[in-house]
Amino acid sequence: MFRQIFVNLPIQDMARSQAFFKALGLTFNQRFTNDKGACLEIGENFYAMLLVEPFFQGFTKKPISDAHKNTEVILALSVGSRAEVEAVMAKAVAAGAVRIDETKDYGFMVQDGFADLDGHQWEVFWMDETAAPEQM
Repeated sequence: MFRQIFVNLPIQDMARSQAFFKALGLTFNQRFTNDKGACLEIGENFYAMLLVEPFFQGFTKKPISDAHKNTEVILALSVGSRAEVEAVMAKAVAAGAVRIDETKDYGFMVQDGFADLDGHQWEVFWMDETAAPEQM
């Protein structure tokens, strides 16, 4: 099994992106953060590297997708309760995020989502695995 995940995301404005994620209560590992990239600490062994677009481009030969127009990935974050889903969404919207859709309540799971300032799609959900249907 793998030990960590580092999701690399292209961003346009380092200061703006850091301020947004700090407003969500997240932190950055300063050891791996500079004006080209920032190591966003999302959870234990779960990180997003926010890379300004010219720096990001150095890691791929493909064109950078415009996340405001195309979905390149959906980052799903599990939280501990329904109330925490609501709290994260409120912080995200207050910091400038755009709601993706209405909250979905499946009984055993609550799901909501937002697009960050660069258009990256984040899903926030709570799930009671013991109440989930046998097979999904």
